[in-house]
Amino acid sequence: MLFANLGARVALLEKHSGMDAYKVLCTHTLQPSCMPVIKTLGLLPLLEEAGARRHVTSLWTPWGWIEPRDEPGKEPIPRGLNVRRQTLDPLLRRLAAETPGVDLRLGDGVNGLLEDNGRFTGVSTTGGARLTARLVVGADGRNSTVGSLSGLPVRLSANNRLGFLAQYRGLPDDGASRVWFLDPDTAFAFPNDDGVTVVACSPAKERHAAAFRADPQGSFERFVRALPDAPPIDRGERISKVIGTRDLPNVYRKPYGPGLALVGDAALATDPLWGVGCGWAFQSAQWLVDAVGPAVAGGGDVLAGLAAYGEKHRAALDSHHKLMEDYSAVRPFNVFERLLLSAAARDAGAARHYHAFASRLIDVKEFASPGSLLRAARVNVFHRLRNAPSNS
Repeated sequence: MLFANLGARVALLEKHSGMDAYKVLCTHTLQPSCMPVIKTLGLLPLLEEAGARRHVTSLWTPWGWIEPRDEPGKEPIPRGLNVRRQTLDPLLRRLAAETPGVDLRLGDGVNGLLEDNGRFTGVSTTGGARLTARLVVGADGRNSTVGSLSGLPVRLSANNRLGFLAQYRGLPDDGASRVWFLDPDTAFAFPNDDGVTVVACSPAKERHAAAFRADPQGSFERFVRALPDAPPIDRGERISKVIGTRDLPNVYRKPYGPGLALVGDAALATDPLWGVGCGWAFQSAQWLVDAVGPAVAGGGDVLAGLAAYGEKHRAALDSHHKLMEDYSAVRPFNVFERLLLSAAARDAGAARHYHAFASRLIDVKEFASPGSLLRAARVNVFHRLRNAPSNS
């Protein structure tokens, strides 16, 4: 859509044959960092009309709840959107099909890349077509066919957590999204459209894999019931199966090659507990179009723009992914995380600072800057002094 809006002609290959197909295993949330792209695409009013829920996420930690609040007299803190993929995907697909310049080809996937003198020049499709293009974009997920066929360098690392979720209707709803950092197990509950709450857990494999293999539903429900301030799943109606995976590695591919680019999970698929996949897909699409859109639409050379896209992708996401990748090894919080999270549970300003980081609006360096660490240390020292027992 972004390319077509610049005047480019786009062949959009969709391996699913139906307009209403959607991804099932997902956190079903859009982080605040991708809201500018959502607005650019004209998606925001359509999503809100479909019932998408604006959200600010509260986080349970060993030091208490981190509950970011608006600061009086200041701009409200940025909100994201919770929306189920069964709502988002068909809406997005139809919007693309209605965009002038986009040729949506349902039921047609990629089975080969065309090359000429070391440059990618198009694709062959499962429907028997050969399509040439100034630029090939792989937006086909963590198991990207385009990424695999391209031969671009890829780094895989183990994710030592499981991932299971279910959808419930009828749970009490105060509008808050909630995440539990049990150190190292995690869980979340996100109110979504149509009165549905998505509840998920990411327990450590070593401790929980056998139980979830033997009894996924029972293990999931027992895990959720044991959460501090747990979502009362027994008071609601489970409207989906308990679904999940026991193997979801981190994937980091070089996001571009000569005449080819990767966006979203095709380039970078990290531990889903952070809920960044959809947001980073929208954002990386915008970065790519910013870098090469004029060349694609105007018949220019895209190679220099692709290198710029790769640098933007690395600069924006590399530090986030490395921290997420490291945490997916199921390690305890490090000393800096303990300092910043404990302060955020005790201080409104520190909570807003954490919200900016968890929303991917600031990078790791800004989140853990010397000034931020010093402020967090002061918050914790004041907390200890205030709560120290009196000697009198």
